[in-house]
Amino acid sequence: MEAWNAAWRERALPELAARDWDLLVIGGGICGAGILREAARRGWRCLLLEQRDFAWGTSSRSSKMVHGGLRYVAKGQLALTRDSVRERQRLLGEAPGLVQPLSFVMPHYRGGFPGPRVFGGLLSLYDALAGKRNHLFYPLQQLRYLAPGLREDGLLGGTRFFDAVTDDARLVQRVLAEARSDGGEALNGMRVVELLREADQVVGVLAEDTQTGARYPLRSRAVAQATGAWADRLRTPGNGRIRPLRGSHLLLPGWRLPVAHAFSFMHADDGRPVFVFPWEGATVIGTTDLDHDGALDDDAAISNAEVDYLLAACAQQFPQALVGRADVLATWAGVRPVVSDGAVGLKPSDEKREHALWVEPGCVTLAGGKLTTFRLLALEVLRACAGFVGKTVDDRGCAVFRAEALPSMASLSPALQRRLAGRHGRQLGEVLRRIETQGEACVAGTDTLWAELAWAADGELVLHLDDLLLRRTRLGLLLAEGGRAELPRIRALCQPRLGWSDERWLQEQANYLALWQRCYSLPPA
Repeated sequence: MEAWNAAWRERALPELAARDWDLLVIGGGICGAGILREAARRGWRCLLLEQRDFAWGTSSRSSKMVHGGLRYVAKGQLALTRDSVRERQRLLGEAPGLVQPLSFVMPHYRGGFPGPRVFGGLLSLYDALAGKRNHLFYPLQQLRYLAPGLREDGLLGGTRFFDAVTDDARLVQRVLAEARSDGGEALNGMRVVELLREADQVVGVLAEDTQTGARYPLRSRAVAQATGAWADRLRTPGNGRIRPLRGSHLLLPGWRLPVAHAFSFMHADDGRPVFVFPWEGATVIGTTDLDHDGALDDDAAISNAEVDYLLAACAQQFPQALVGRADVLATWAGVRPVVSDGAVGLKPSDEKREHALWVEPGCVTLAGGKLTTFRLLALEVLRACAGFVGKTVDDRGCAVFRAEALPSMASLSPALQRRLAGRHGRQLGEVLRRIETQGEACVAGTDTLWAELAWAADGELVLHLDDLLLRRTRLGLLLAEGGRAELPRIRALCQPRLGWSDERWLQEQANYLALWQRCYSLPPA
């Protein structure tokens, strides 16, 4: 297969724009990638268009959880929970090394909610929906060994259960790779300006190449919008609306607050659930849940109030750690596309997290939904599009990630083999070929190999430096100041592969560092 990079994109774009498509997918997050994957496996001629970069929006800035939604059990949304836990188990089985089991601990305090019995009852139902028991209560003496450093004032013990965690941006990349291997195509840097209509039916889109300004009319039998918080932008107004809600996170160096489990607890200020959990060798504190009033086309950023809220949560649960602003390595903020019925005075955390489909002739818009259930959402969208395309859709129960024989990795440690296979899937052979020349060295103490950077620059359609450092890899989050100290070496490795002039590199570097300072660091105090 031809290298999937900017040079390929420049050559292929006019030809792709001239084709007649069964389905155009708008939006390159996890839902759009899932729709493309399911359409491609069924032989549909399908193309995905993303206005910025794959996973640029919510799908690279989520809480990284692949979970069944325990909170939905408490709200009585059992069908949503059932689907979520089953999809979680599916992903754990299909993508080990990318979707990983994660142990959660809920501490219980005297007079606090939920108590051990209530929480245990919820987990029993949760486990029943998953088809296996995976929780256990630990009294205080045992919990001290399991979770040292917890606030002990009034602590009765803790309940341990299991969910899963992932690198959300890499999950999108793997789903896109599966779609492309089955004949689907995907382009980033393609902004859909408007839907094309004939006789009150959508027959395609007008798209603008953000790299050149050129515009292309593309025709299709159906259009599927999976644009998240942007869902109201192109569709014909109808019932329901998107309420953009921001969820922000703090990232600490792993050594500053080492945790072996995810800790779930209720914030003392408002009773909302908050998490402290390990991710990629670092420690995450999240998340907030409040209305996002910023422009959707701008990268979301954490506010000082959210920083204070999350640090207060950390101090509440780990008082001896004395974590402060100076300890924060990076931040990120994502905008959740929550479907609201417009009820007056409803708090963000009280909004339901169920999805909606809005259908007009030739066009289906998906709004809301969860990372975990992206496959089921994709199938629902395809069924809604099938009549426009003239095809039928059945749920074959096919794996999202097709199992195949892996190339030999005998020289690598079992842990590294698992990680690379999970993150790269079908492209693993390409990564291994770069390991042969670049070696197994990691970038500045992270788990990311220099060889992975080389492969991303060669074959993962990087258009800008932030694509490379914030989504193809997570170095921009895991390294101090977004990896500023490593940029000379990154430049030496990646600039020739990206085909950028010295002038282009310096401009990309300046843009990236400004973006990191504005949206991924702490806001000015």
